Amino acid sequence: MSEERIHAIVVGAGLGGCACALALKHHGHSVIIYERLRTFRRLGDSLGLGENALKLLERWGGPGFYHQLTSIGNQAPNMQIRRWHDGKVLAVQPLMDMAGYIGHRGDYHAAFLDAVRDAGIAIRMGCEVADYIDEEGNQPSIVLADGTKVTADIVIGADGIKSRARELVLGFADAPKSSGYSCYRAYFPGAHLKEDPLCREFVDHDCVNIWIGVDTHLVQNTLRDGEEFNWIVTRKLSHEADLEIRESWFQEGDLQDVARVTATIDPRIRAAVAKTPSCLDWKICYRDPLPTWVSPGNHCIALVGDSCHPHLPTSAQGASQAIESAAVLAVCLKLAGKERIAVATRAYEKLRFARTRASQRNGEDLRDRWHNALKDADEGIEIDPESLKIRNRWLYAFDAEADTLERWDEVSALVALELQKGQITPLC
Repeated sequence: MSEERIHAIVVGAGLGGCACALALKHHGHSVIIYERLRTFRRLGDSLGLGENALKLLERWGGPGFYHQLTSIGNQAPNMQIRRWHDGKVLAVQPLMDMAGYIGHRGDYHAAFLDAVRDAGIAIRMGCEVADYIDEEGNQPSIVLADGTKVTADIVIGADGIKSRARELVLGFADAPKSSGYSCYRAYFPGAHLKEDPLCREFVDHDCVNIWIGVDTHLVQNTLRDGEEFNWIVTRKLSHEADLEIRESWFQEGDLQDVARVTATIDPRIRAAVAKTPSCLDWKICYRDPLPTWVSPGNHCIALVGDSCHPHLPTSAQGASQAIESAAVLAVCLKLAGKERIAVATRAYEKLRFARTRASQRNGEDLRDRWHNALKDADEGIEIDPESLKIRNRWLYAFDAEADTLERWDEVSALVALELQKGQITPLC
């Protein structure tokens, strides 16, 4: 293990980029973040952090950081899975089994940014990366929009689902594909909903409820005893115009269509949806699993998070898996040392691929189970509660750093042999 510090550039100061920077700093590396935006706003809505991620964040940022994050999340002990048309409870499950602590993405992001600054990590705001360079014999570098070239020992693309780094890694533009599903999403103050006796029970305390129907489901999340209210309705698309891929987080939703989609849902939650001031229409896109997360030149540009393993909302693990990946990459770099960064990056992708793929499939499986549970089901037929529950518990006990230490010798030896032969085995 080399004692010489590795100098890293992280592109993107979202949750994955901040987590990556914290992990790198914790493991003794030097790191700087480059972010396209000039300022951050409180964007998004509900996001979950599981214990598999929180244990790492506590390790890197201390108990205070851990408690700050858990206080952001929903404090309800359980979640209820309900029948679409009347709200009958079909299954009850501990909320920690679902997504861990579900809070507002913007609040989590603010906490991550504070932790990064507290760690002394610089964030260069307003720096758009126009190009990535990784040529044999030279250090990897980024080229900013103003022409400035910055080099480092490793460049990490944490630039999200629309990643530019991914194009360099793959050698071609990776276009999104329609999943065939879309989400209407809304997040707004819940105070005025408390005045309606029909929906008050879902707004006067922290709670999470999920209504499942045929090819659709609605998730409701109430935070801070009703100060904030969030609903997300996922529906299967059927019209050709709907299937058109517009990969945007800011497309305004059609409240009249929301009313149509929710016309047959439990009247109690329909009353809350009807009082929604505005919503977003988010077409759920996916990308095929990538054959590699690492650049082909010096193997010194690596992808992390949504840039290489995006998750469906039903996985409830997108952010948590990005944090795990950050941990694994940081540990691999520490174990390999500055002279063997290629071994570190190639070991990292091998260590991570199978687990992230299983986590992604979890989300697909859950969506399908929810959307098919009531098909052809007679009114009086009891549905097995276990068939509706989220199966994420196996993810939470995992320690990404400990797993890397345990498997390092075997995986790094395999990678070293592949690099020597010049034959890197694709991930898929």
